Amino acid sequence: MEPKEMEPKELAELIAKTLDDKKGIDVALINIAERSSFADYFVLVSAGNERHAQALREAVEDVLEPLGIFPKNVEGKNKPTWILMDYRDVIVNVMTQDAREKYSLEKIWGDCEIILCN
Repeated sequence: MEPKEMEPKELAELIAKTLDDKKGIDVALINIAERSSFADYFVLVSAGNERHAQALREAVEDVLEPLGIFPKNVEGKNKPTWILMDYRDVIVNVMTQDAREKYSLEKIWGDCEIILCN
């Protein structure tokens, strides 16, 4: 199957909507294009627990795989306090609330446009 052509923003918005629909907590998009050479967007979401984090990861895969869109890499499947899904121009960060507070990605990328989705 040929992958569906999507602009990075369109892909990030689809992922954010999927995470929001699956009860992800504090879904946010960060436009990192001007400060990053490795991606255009981060999608951040908090999960209530590790099981919820796995469910959020699976929900993203379930929506994108039928479109022929697969991650280049997924880190954190075995210890899902922070799952990182690399969709090239869009990096998805599924984190437990404790991990999200600890790593403070919104602060690190605070000079970039941040769009809250829920």
